[in-house]
Amino acid sequence: MSGLTRRGFIRNLAAVAAGAEAPSRIRGANNDIRIAIVGLRKKGKEHLEIFPKVPGVRIVALCDADTQFLDIEARKFEDRNEKVTRYVDYRRLLDDKDIDAVVVVAPDHWHALMTVWACQAGKDVYVEKPLSHNIWEGRKMVQAARKYERIVQTGSQNRSDVGLRAAVEYVKQGNLGAIKLVRALSYGLRESIGRVNGPQPIPASLDYNLFQGPAPLVPLMRENLHYDWHWFWDTGSGEVGNLGAHNVDESRWVIGQREVAPRAISIAGRVGMNDDGQTPNTQITFFDYEPAPIIYEVRGLRRRKGLRATEHYKGTSFGMVIQCEGGYFAGGRGGGWAYDNDGKRTRQFPGDGGIGHQANFIEALRSRNISDLRADVLEGHVTATLCHMANISYRLGRKESPERIAEAVAGNDLLAEAFERCLKHLKANEVDLQREPMTIGPALTFDNKSEEFVGEFADLANMYLRRNYREPFVMPDQV
Repeated sequence: MSGLTRRGFIRNLAAVAAGAEAPSRIRGANNDIRIAIVGLRKKGKEHLEIFPKVPGVRIVALCDADTQFLDIEARKFEDRNEKVTRYVDYRRLLDDKDIDAVVVVAPDHWHALMTVWACQAGKDVYVEKPLSHNIWEGRKMVQAARKYERIVQTGSQNRSDVGLRAAVEYVKQGNLGAIKLVRALSYGLRESIGRVNGPQPIPASLDYNLFQGPAPLVPLMRENLHYDWHWFWDTGSGEVGNLGAHNVDESRWVIGQREVAPRAISIAGRVGMNDDGQTPNTQITFFDYEPAPIIYEVRGLRRRKGLRATEHYKGTSFGMVIQCEGGYFAGGRGGGWAYDNDGKRTRQFPGDGGIGHQANFIEALRSRNISDLRADVLEGHVTATLCHMANISYRLGRKESPERIAEAVAGNDLLAEAFERCLKHLKANEVDLQREPMTIGPALTFDNKSEEFVGEFADLANMYLRRNYREPFVMPDQV
């Protein structure tokens, strides 16, 4: 573990915070933007492929707490005779004056600290979704970006998909009539992560203390250390944070809501898995926006037992269905189709998967204009807060029989219909809800001004607004 402390390098960055790193800062040769990639597994490798294709961008540093992945990627640079600096400890990277921006692809629990520290160090940030691990630290990320005048882009690349951008504009112009409802859909296959009978060995290549960072330094209780952190509350935010950060985000985008929904309620469970995972793999959340609410559905099981295929709703498994008075749009990353009320296709919106999202970040970095960003940090914060609301409702809930849950939601026709379809899905997967009951959470009320929960259940819900940070990986009250 490095002896470098947060206090130590902040003193060194006092001049930066005072404005030394203004928009006119000196960049690399030929005015290149010099990038560091932090986190070098699948998504990090995608950024390693995409950013160098943006004109005037160079990757100059790599960072990962696991030297297994760091060595693999650094070797590729060496093979091409390209200079790249290696870092295991992210805090060391922040002192590097040859880095203009960092791309944060670390686990969820690291997103906020890495972003805030980079802003304080005068570096711009592209941070993967979900923006934050809790609501309070998400606001700190926004505050840091604004205070230090940094460009901070969230990795919500669906907002850069040319098909979705055209479709959203088409719907907003009223071509399908008024929006009545948006269904956000995250249907995908997830296999059980299994069970362990005790602490698992830490790979020799990994600095586990750095990997855990602000999370508790507890024994490793999962077989797959790297990806399966998603399904544990200390480090991840479940499928809602993982995929909802895309599907809920695009749904909020299309209805034009810039704030968090005033109310939300979630029905969820980890069913059909028989494993050590903590987060739900099946979930329905109702976000009470007016006049058009969002219903978000997560399904991680197959269409039916024995069939290796995902569920779908009106032909869409990952994306959204925008129900309007005169028809609907169904699609997601890669575009989609507009339909009339008889289900007849009326217009196609071919997409590109949002491949221009990194280039959009660079464009805004050069212009120093936040409005050029398609997914500014504030947008990421609002969407992440919705995801956290869904999870908090679940975590405060209680397990009930299907009949009791159906009775509880009977007054909400939209939620009741979604739950009925979910029950059919679970039955097709032979899930026994007597042995694995679902959980219904309380309806939570959120105040956008204070960014706290109010009303009934507020005291309990507000306990989840922030986490206990582990020294020295602590988010300060004042950024």
